[in-house]
Amino acid sequence: MNRRLRDGTLIEVDNGQERFLSKLYGTAPGRFFLKLLICPFISKAAGAFLSSGASRFLNKKFIRNNNIDMSQFEDIKYRNFNDLFSRKIRDGARTVDYTKGHFISPADSKLTVLPITEDCHFALKNTEYTVESLLCNGELAKEFIGGTVLIFRLTVDDYHRYCYTADAQKEDNVFIKGKLHTVNPIANDYYPIYKENSREYCVLHSEEFGDMVMVEVGALLVGKIVNHHGKAQVKRGEEKGYFQYGGSTVVIIVKKDAVKLDADIIQNSLEGVETVVRYGEKIGEIA
Repeated sequence: MNRRLRDGTLIEVDNGQERFLSKLYGTAPGRFFLKLLICPFISKAAGAFLSSGASRFLNKKFIRNNNIDMSQFEDIKYRNFNDLFSRKIRDGARTVDYTKGHFISPADSKLTVLPITEDCHFALKNTEYTVESLLCNGELAKEFIGGTVLIFRLTVDDYHRYCYTADAQKEDNVFIKGKLHTVNPIANDYYPIYKENSREYCVLHSEEFGDMVMVEVGALLVGKIVNHHGKAQVKRGEEKGYFQYGGSTVVIIVKKDAVKLDADIIQNSLEGVETVVRYGEKIGEIA
């Protein structure tokens, strides 16, 4: 999917990552490779390696290959790859819009929005979801029919920390474990693969924008969601948490007539184009 900057500049994207995922999920050799990767021992070993000092040699290549401007981040020594991946922005490198009534982006990401209908479907990490299947909660999902789903897709070059979009009373986190599904690429040859990634969500009770749901979707295999708070009073722009290694996604679900999104974001989504947004940037206002 192509992207558009807020100034209207269209960026054509080489979808190499999408092609790679299609081969993993769509071919027998790819699914065989996935079968090996999802072994609990391999997954845990990979996670442990990326959090160990032995992984530090990956850092320079990762920065170079993804054209990451390290001047935006804290000038510290990164002990391992996950330290680098979940690096913190330096003071002043992102400006949070605290204007009353403004609705902000929770993360550096590529944003797509769509209306919530009875039968709306959307894709996250090569998997189709409805609001109900994403949350595994039909009663909660019904409250948001007529509202809007905002999908903030983070790629490996993005800043992998995210914030709250409004002052709110936060409910406890609900963790949903990823599911293994069995597929049959060829007769009598079955491979288990992840078709639903692990995710974590909470309900936010906001005075400005009403009730909303914020969901973090983890990356395949070693990706990990780290949220800072349980049930708490939270502030707009306050860091909510971060992702460890893997392209990851934040989803915000709002009710009907709660948020008036900026016109360029709506138009881009209608055209099938993602909008590049930044942590703390205004993307809408009270409807």
